[in-house]
Amino acid sequence: MPINRTLAGFVLAGLALSGCQGVSTRLADADRDAIHMAVDNFTKAMLAGDFATAAAYYTEDGMMLPPNAPVIQGRAAIQSFLAGYPRITAFNQDIAELEANGNLGYARLTYTLTMHPPGARAPLNDNGKIIIIMRKQTNGTWLTTRGIWNSDLTGRTVISSRGG
Repeated sequence: MPINRTLAGFVLAGLALSGCQGVSTRLADADRDAIHMAVDNFTKAMLAGDFATAAAYYTEDGMMLPPNAPVIQGRAAIQSFLAGYPRITAFNQDIAELEANGNLGYARLTYTLTMHPPGARAPLNDNGKIIIIMRKQTNGTWLTTRGIWNSDLTGRTVISSRGG
């Protein structure tokens, strides 16, 4: 008898949870393109060392959640944090997953990165994953409101506070 009650509990929980699923709407091509453009332009700005432009792809109250470091909040603080990075010579981000509903969306990305920390004998190479939450602006652009990332490399803190 306990097995039947347990099974019934799982079935009821499953039915209840399935009713909680929101209506999924297809992301419009224009929004998908705008998000891809924002990610691409952020990447280009980082490669160029243009941290003001890179930070401009975050909302005014945006937050970065870097590994092994406190939360960085606000566009000005994000710009200052990015300016503390070692020189980046290669950076690529690929969107692996992208969803949105209304004016809020998220993207799961992968990245590869090469940077040259001061005093290092050789460049540092890193790869990892990123989650960004984006909000659509009234002008149709999408800006990141929250961004978190970490390395896939064991024991690496390459892009933590001030470049690791």
